Amino acid sequence: MKAAVIREHGEVDVLRVEDIPEPKPASGEVVVKVLCAGLNHLDIWVRKGRPGASLDGPHVMGSDAVGIVEAIGDNVAHVKAGDAVVIHPGLGCGRCDACARGEVSLCPSFGIVGFQRDGTFAEKVALPACNVYPKPAHLSNEEAGGLVLTYLTAWRMLMTRAQTKPGECVLIHGIGGGVAVCALQLAKYAGAKVIVTSSSDEKLSRAQKMGADARINYQKEDVTERVRELTGDRGVDVVIDSVGAATWPINLKVVRKGGHITLCGITTGAKAQTNLQLIYWNQLTIMGSTLGSTADMHQMLRAVEVGGLRPVVDEVFPLEAVQAATKKMEAGKQLGKLVLKVSG
Repeated sequence: MKAAVIREHGEVDVLRVEDIPEPKPASGEVVVKVLCAGLNHLDIWVRKGRPGASLDGPHVMGSDAVGIVEAIGDNVAHVKAGDAVVIHPGLGCGRCDACARGEVSLCPSFGIVGFQRDGTFAEKVALPACNVYPKPAHLSNEEAGGLVLTYLTAWRMLMTRAQTKPGECVLIHGIGGGVAVCALQLAKYAGAKVIVTSSSDEKLSRAQKMGADARINYQKEDVTERVRELTGDRGVDVVIDSVGAATWPINLKVVRKGGHITLCGITTGAKAQTNLQLIYWNQLTIMGSTLGSTADMHQMLRAVEVGGLRPVVDEVFPLEAVQAATKKMEAGKQLGKLVLKVSG
């Protein structure tokens, strides 16, 4: 079968489409025929050699996918051949207290499909049966292929961690990236007011059409001053940050007293200075967030179905163009998801 693999860590040229053996399902696993697979910034970190990513022969990239269950291993009861499914990419040991609670991202052995095991940029992928869920029927394959990782991450950040309420004000940094766009959609679905930032007026204009209540071009305006102006000097209730070092000092200045800052990514770096006085004096809650639990997954999928929500797909590429798709993502040219059409 064809798959996008790396055999060494490095720049985008190490990512190649090759023929590799088809996977077979072990006990408790299924093999899914991949129809479409979404790109994520995690793919960049894995390719470049993020700690924990090892190479034993060709490693198949990719963490998101939609597909059809093709083969079933022993001890699988709730999935059958022919089911249309999306993939929860979180991997746990299945034995610890966190896994027992469905909190796979809190498992000491937590991993991600496409990171610790072969991923979804392939015509077929083998997965634990507990990692596949019914595909929302109203979504196209392209939309469903880029649904889970970013939507689930945004859901946990907004709903589970920050417990965003209707009428609250949410600041989302870097609109254009997958998590940021999903957070905008979900925050509006929850009845919140949303302020978005970007260096691109085009992305800000598109975000406004998607429901953003206010927009800030951080290259033209001071984000802190503008947020304070927009909120009557109160500050926002929730900050959604996947940017990291560049936005961290801003977060502490723009959130209201008693507000929440939720962080899921560090695209601009992991190290930032922190004014600790702002944290205790303003009684801020700072939370990290990664993927989501089984409960988060069920709730997110239900919200997508009931609300008729659709992931924003920026562009669809054939599997053979994985390098071009990756270059576009690394350049930050997209608004929403970049998706590979693998088969079907």
